[in-house]
Amino acid sequence: MRDTYKAGLFSEFIARMYLRVHGFRILERRYVVGRNTGRAEIDIIARRKNLLIFVEVKYRPDLNTALGAVSGPQITRLRRSAELYLMQRRWGGDARFDIIAVMPYKIRWIRGAI
Repeated sequence: MRDTYKAGLFSEFIARMYLRVHGFRILERRYVVGRNTGRAEIDIIARRKNLLIFVEVKYRPDLNTALGAVSGPQITRLRRSAELYLMQRRWGGDARFDIIAVMPYKIRWIRGAI
């Protein structure tokens, strides 16, 4: 369990660096909403110009397993959390959900995945 947790943290670090290289500024990491009921954690919230992205990071051996690890209920929780974030900050620009899959020797960024 501990190794899985460490791998997840490292994957999120890799994803943040990857986004920075692509011109994004990291606004939030491990953003948690609803600590007691309907808890959701958005791994990364980043901005580049007029675009805000909510990123789910998955460390898996291959892309299909990474994409399959994002469940329907999780997507619902993430959307609600993102909507709350956008309302609280009165964001007027564009926003989308992405997945960054971190695999051995490879990173795959799926834009507009959720």
